[in-house]
Amino acid sequence: MLNTEELKLVSEWDKTFPKSEKVDHQKVTFVNRYGITLAADLYKPKNTSGKYPAIAVSGPFGAVKEQCSGLYAQTMAEKGYLTIAFDPSFTGESGGNPRFMASPDINTEDFMAAVDFLSVREDVDPDKIGIIGICGWGGMALNAAALDTRIKVTVASTMYDMTRVNANGYFDSEDSEQARYAKKQLLNALRTEEYRKGEYSRGGGCVPLPVPEDAPFFVKDYSEYYKGRCYHKRSLNSNDGWNSIGCMSFMNQPILKYSNEIRSAVLIVHGEKAHSYYFGKDAYENMIKNSKYTSNKELLTIPGAVHTDLYDNLDVIPFDKIQKFFEENGVG
Repeated sequence: MLNTEELKLVSEWDKTFPKSEKVDHQKVTFVNRYGITLAADLYKPKNTSGKYPAIAVSGPFGAVKEQCSGLYAQTMAEKGYLTIAFDPSFTGESGGNPRFMASPDINTEDFMAAVDFLSVREDVDPDKIGIIGICGWGGMALNAAALDTRIKVTVASTMYDMTRVNANGYFDSEDSEQARYAKKQLLNALRTEEYRKGEYSRGGGCVPLPVPEDAPFFVKDYSEYYKGRCYHKRSLNSNDGWNSIGCMSFMNQPILKYSNEIRSAVLIVHGEKAHSYYFGKDAYENMIKNSKYTSNKELLTIPGAVHTDLYDNLDVIPFDKIQKFFEENGVG
């Protein structure tokens, strides 16, 4: 039997967005197949009953459920869904040691464990479960959709392919054997030094405000979200970042290899002006290439939107379109 660890969860409302009066909220926990207990916020429409369509939400990469995944979950609950926003393994209020690590395998399992949890609830219709992954967890969501046939609809919002960016650098600027080897040398030297000291270092989060004028726009964009308007004390990006070698395994584990075998519905949402747009665009093209399952796949480009507009800008995030996509594909 899977045993759940007792986590210390904050009871008061500590989100970076206002609490909705239209939904009920509670903290819940569930366990993944690695034995790690995950913490989640559950949102449920008020004054309703029966079996709900359900959605599990996670991301962005380095964020916590008190930030934009919770905003997505609460908003979709207002639209009639039972939703959970969860902290991935090793981060936030979830369990797992050492802290601040990421894994293509374990984090894909986190989504599948969320589906486990939703599937057995008395108030959830197990045939109407979807997932939403944001930023780096958009790629994880696609990977989960390629593996988990219980997932009926997947939405990847402002997504990153974390394996690609770790292996190739931003905009594929380090896509060479020589560049990858140099990066591996540095990371492995750091592993040796940290093991000798007996402690792990942190890689650093977003740049403190004010961001230098000559910094790239996307650096400023991230910092204004994580260090500014949506700072949270448990967010990695708001504070000291990941374990310095926390994403090393992403370098040789492409997560989207079988995305063109996804039979269930997938909506990829991305901003036209986002520095990360190439991840979403390429992921969509690869998903439909040589695929027999293209009729329920869609790429939605939001004109003028930058990466973090799809984190918290309620005038930009297409929640009505997302709801419609879920409903048209049987989760509603």
